[in-house]
Amino acid sequence: MKFAKPALAASLGLLALLSLAATSARADALADIHKSGVLKIAVPQDFAPFGSVNADLQLQGLDIDVAKLLAQKMGVKVQLVPVASANRIAYLQTHKADLVISTLGKNAEREKVIDFSQAYAPYNNSVFGVAAIKVAGPADLAGKTVGVARGTFQDLQLTDTAPKNTTIKRYEDNNAMISAYVSGQVQLVGTGDFVAYALAEKAPDNKPVLKYIINESSCSVGLNKGEPALLAKVNEVITAAKKSGELNGIVQKWLNVPLPQKMATSFQ
Repeated sequence: MKFAKPALAASLGLLALLSLAATSARADALADIHKSGVLKIAVPQDFAPFGSVNADLQLQGLDIDVAKLLAQKMGVKVQLVPVASANRIAYLQTHKADLVISTLGKNAEREKVIDFSQAYAPYNNSVFGVAAIKVAGPADLAGKTVGVARGTFQDLQLTDTAPKNTTIKRYEDNNAMISAYVSGQVQLVGTGDFVAYALAEKAPDNKPVLKYIINESSCSVGLNKGEPALLAKVNEVITAAKKSGELNGIVQKWLNVPLPQKMATSFQ
């Protein structure tokens, strides 16, 4: 019996060392990426102009170009992993992707489970709808139905700010939400400004009108917590791309607006 406590202490010590080793291994994602020579990045496939499939069945868009830029500057091949808004963080947490570049905005809840890079693109979230419906703010959504893509920033924001008697219809992805608007299933949608402008092309007789801006936001790269080397490298590449003008070129190409001056000079 007199050896039980020392044995227990030794066992606990061994477990602590193993835990520390495991933590260190998980925290060295950047080294693993360089070792494999491949950077797996979760990207959108149904969210033009940030990510969509072209006529040749190839992914294209702002987020796709940023993903390719990151991999190029890191000296590795890029593996694009198409995701929906609802599962992009899950893909990251289950290590199906090393990074998420998929119109991901920061909020307090998300920052509890993942880390974020500095912002790389602007992204306003707004409520749009048919011209006949008068909505100027959250209170005007009382008794109305608004469509969103499940798990998006707009879903979270409207859930928090809309009156309790607002019906929020959640669709599995943006294509489903857009189809619901075009077919008249919903007359109001919460989405990103550029998505709404693209939606207008699909519903020329019922173009969505801006009702109000939910908030001014931005897109950041998402990565698992406990990966300081990878986070530092991602920020290093984005900072350099801002200073060189490469990032502004990508934003101009897809959004037809320049990178906002405040974002262009912010490296945190």
